[in-house]
Amino acid sequence: MLKRTIPGVVAAVFVAASVLIAQGTATEKPKAAAKPAARKAVFMPAGDMKWEHTPGAPPDVMGVTLWGSPEKGPYGGIQKFPAGFSAPLHTHSSDLRAVVISGTFLVGPEGGPDNKLPAGSYEFIPSTFKHTTKCDTTSECVVFIEANGKFDVKVVGEKAPAKK
Repeated sequence: MLKRTIPGVVAAVFVAASVLIAQGTATEKPKAAAKPAARKAVFMPAGDMKWEHTPGAPPDVMGVTLWGSPEKGPYGGIQKFPAGFSAPLHTHSSDLRAVVISGTFLVGPEGGPDNKLPAGSYEFIPSTFKHTTKCDTTSECVVFIEANGKFDVKVVGEKAPAKK
């Protein structure tokens, strides 16, 4: 008989404890949710944009950072390539997404033909994808770029500088 009452007593203790816990949490005041940081609208007329060298980009590529940091990432910005620009086979540390705003951008996979991307075209470049980048010789290329990390150009076959 004792064997039959022990499970019943254990069950009763669990039920009583559950009721007490529920009553205790019902009387506690809920904590106020943290207020999200106020977000502000951003308006950047084209004439007010400050074109500067984009860290990690070749010297003749100018850019405007729209958000984030090209040095640390994630990052979004607009880059301007001079007509006839050409970058050798390279990769990036981060995945890139880009939309060509003006000009004709040419992106060639390793060993393959160039993909001709006129204004309005989209590209996705995984970080390890070896490719060349060019701007057609007829006009400069303006491209919106978004990176999920820092922006850089790692030339294939070029050794990284030794760390001090």
